[in-house]
This record gives sequence, C-alpha cells and structure tokens, in this order.
Amino acid sequence: MVKGQNRGTITNNKGVFSIVVLKGDRVEFTSIGFKPKTITIPTNLEGNQHSVIQLMVTDTIYLAATIIKSRPTRAQFERDFLNTEVPDDYITVARKNTNAATRRILLANLPTDGRESSSLYLRQASNKAYYSGQAPPMNIFNPFAWAEFIKAWKRGDYRSK
Repeated sequence: MVKGQNRGTITNNKGVFSIVVLKGDRVEFTSIGFKPKTITIPTNLEGNQHSVIQLMVTDTIYLAATIIKSRPTRAQFERDFLNTEVPDDYITVARKNTNAATRRILLANLPTDGRESSSLYLRQASNKAYYSGQAPPMNIFNPFAWAEFIKAWKRGDYRSK
C-alpha cells in the first residue's frame, strides 16, 4: 500500500508484485501474521525501476482465554436450537435483491457509479454532436413517444408529490 494514497496491490503466490510509485513515496508491506514494514523509495533513484526484497518478521498475537461451557439442561439446548435464526442462503438473498420492488427502490436511491455517469455523459455528447448545427427533432408526431407518455401518465409519474 502506498502511504497517504488510497492505492496498493497484492502479490502472486510467490510474493512477487509490481506497483507504480513516485520517488520519495512510502510503501507499506502488510500481511496477516507478520509485522508491518514501511520503506521509502529513494529520491536519488537512477532510472525508473527499483527492486526490493522485503523480508517480513512474524508477529504472534495472543488472544484472551475462551471458556467453553456446556448447556445446563437438554431442554434449554432444545429451546435455543429451535429458536436459532438461520441466515438466508445466497440464492434466497439474490432473489430478495432482484425482485422488482427492491430494484425500483435501489434505482431511485443509489447514486450512479462512474461507469454509468461517464456512459450518460458520452451518450449526451454524442447526441449533441449528431445534431450539431441544426435543431434536434421534435417527437410530437412519434407514436412510440406518445405511447411512453401515456404509460407514464397512467403510472402517475407526473403527479405532484
């Protein structure tokens, strides 16, 4: 991870990686079970490549003692077992997230991501360039536009809220 910036990389199964950094940047190496190590890329570096072999030191973490107790009675175990809520599996979660009502709520409340925003901008710019130097067509005589308008009117899209 490059310190002070929100970017980094991961290694392959042999621990080899590459990342673009500037001279003077600080690079932090971290891995679970090892102490973090930070190095600074030299500012007087000749050329545009720098190789580092970074050895990591193991870090032992001791957890607090855990005491495991059995259930006091069979009846309590049965009661707790029957009242345990089992989380939904992935298919049930996917079905809940893809039903029409949930999609409408997400579409109305979630902001567009970078891909959607750039796609919309490029479509608008393309449309503007297509009619450059002339007035864009009016859809007043387009039967498909009228059909969409009537459907929207029936849905109540134009009601004041």
